[in-house]
Amino acid sequence: MKNRIVVITSGKGGVGKTTTVINLGAAINYFQKDVLIVDGNLTTPNIGIHLNAPEVPVSLNHVLQKKADLFEAVYEHQSGMKVIPSSISLKELEKIKSKNLKEIKEDLKRISDYILVDCAAGLGEEALSIMNIADELIVVTNPEIAALTDALKTIKLAEKYKKPIRGVIVTRVRKDKIELEPETVKDMLEAPIIGMIPEDLSVKKSLRHKDAVVHTHPYSKAALAYKEIAAKLLEIGYDSKKDRPSFWKRLFGRKK
Repeated sequence: MKNRIVVITSGKGGVGKTTTVINLGAAINYFQKDVLIVDGNLTTPNIGIHLNAPEVPVSLNHVLQKKADLFEAVYEHQSGMKVIPSSISLKELEKIKSKNLKEIKEDLKRISDYILVDCAAGLGEEALSIMNIADELIVVTNPEIAALTDALKTIKLAEKYKKPIRGVIVTRVRKDKIELEPETVKDMLEAPIIGMIPEDLSVKKSLRHKDAVVHTHPYSKAALAYKEIAAKLLEIGYDSKKDRPSFWKRLFGRKK
């Protein structure tokens, strides 16, 4: 995974793709690795909003318009991970130049050892432009038939463009009788499942705090699941059971 651009994609919006990008980045940073997260969702960017920086002086949009150097658009989060946001300005919508993404691919690799890119939802031109800079893809989906159908389309499209699929992350897992079983998901998508994120109120609370759940609620089920996935991607050992502090430390150390 090192020095490779990993694009996090999905066939539809609302499955937890952006949340996954932010928390995978935070989890990789937790393991003291140099990580960069890029908001490649140029039409409906959310990473800056999620990290309490909705608008910045220089964004990825400026870089793609050749108004700024890529390195000027890099910001450091208080945790230490690096972020390249996109602009939420309506004025920038008419100036989007997603096709220029391929020109910054090698420069992205010079900024950090690990690069995660949030892809636009769906399978339109913008999403394809982002997928084209990927060395590999991670597909995010939910354990329900509609989301899985769209995820399968994404995987087939990636195969068409010869983009390797690193794996699938299934979010909002409740383990009830309604959702599909993990084996069914795996068989339907014909791709390995590299992690399952449980439905967790802590994720919604982290959005209110405008930060990753890995930071706001580090011992929550969702945070531990993201750390497990990051450790797997980094190929390092990690035991989430040993990462849990005592009950009292968890009780008094968590954010409300």
